Amino acid sequence: MLKLFTLLVAAGIASPALANDTMAEVKTGGLIFAQSDDVSMVQEDLFISASEVRVDYVFENTSDKDVESLVAFPMPDISGQVDNNSAIADYDSDNFLHFSTVQDGKPITAKLQQRVVSLGIDVTDELAKNNIPVLPYSDKTRDALAKLPQTIRKDWIARGLIYPMAEADLVPLWTLRSTYWWRTTFPAKKKVSVEHRYQPAVGGTVAISFLENGQPKGERFEEYSRKYCLDADFVRVAQQRAAEAGTNGANYTESWISYVLSTGANWAGPIRRFQLTIDKGKPGSLISFCGSNVEKIGPTTFRMTAEDFDPAKDFDILILNPPEAEPKTP
Repeated sequence: MLKLFTLLVAAGIASPALANDTMAEVKTGGLIFAQSDDVSMVQEDLFISASEVRVDYVFENTSDKDVESLVAFPMPDISGQVDNNSAIADYDSDNFLHFSTVQDGKPITAKLQQRVVSLGIDVTDELAKNNIPVLPYSDKTRDALAKLPQTIRKDWIARGLIYPMAEADLVPLWTLRSTYWWRTTFPAKKKVSVEHRYQPAVGGTVAISFLENGQPKGERFEEYSRKYCLDADFVRVAQQRAAEAGTNGANYTESWISYVLSTGANWAGPIRRFQLTIDKGKPGSLISFCGSNVEKIGPTTFRMTAEDFDPAKDFDILILNPPEAEPKTP
């Protein structure tokens, strides 16, 4: 079981869900994840900062024959919300987080599968039929939605695909699921290294949302307590900071990181060596997450390590960011 680890450190990192590599198959309906009994994940080194995410893997084929397979990297889900505060590297590019991958030192040209889901229903083909781009926060998407015929507009509002902020301003509410994948060969009795790089999306709330009238209560507080392992000290300091912010009129904001570790369980056996390094960036923020074997390794960096790590549970981080200091007038 993961143990509680809560620190007072800096913010500057926030992202939708990040994900481990996994094997995959292409079947009717698109790409699906598969399991391997021959290829294991020997090592995973994950680094997260405000400007870059780096994931380095070492895989090993323990069988006596080469294994030919697809390798898939599920990208963060991008969900449209009325009040979401999100920043993406490039709103109008399919590669919206500038993802790149290298295998054994050679760049890989990965294919991209994108599916759009609303209330659990795949509506990808429906958007394509009406010439609607799939990325919720793209200006091109907003412009295309404004041109929808009235009958389709009413139908999509009723089904929860879009929300009418105004007559000409329709907010997408669907979720975009993107997965990069490529074909590769794992040679018999050999190791293969895979590296990923991308710019994290940054998003969150404009206030501390798990406090109701300054008190830790309600469904959202219960959810946060389970998801981020909030302890009494973290909550107490959050209340204090929220009260101070209320006095001067500047709110703290929330940011989240959710790394989808569970897809790493598709490889044979546990991850033999797992390492997570977080660069906190600047002092002054609060952070809480469930972790174990965490130590401070530098002025702004913290590291979590584990041996024979079984990623049955995903990893979630909550960060409370202080108000930005206003520039002083001369």
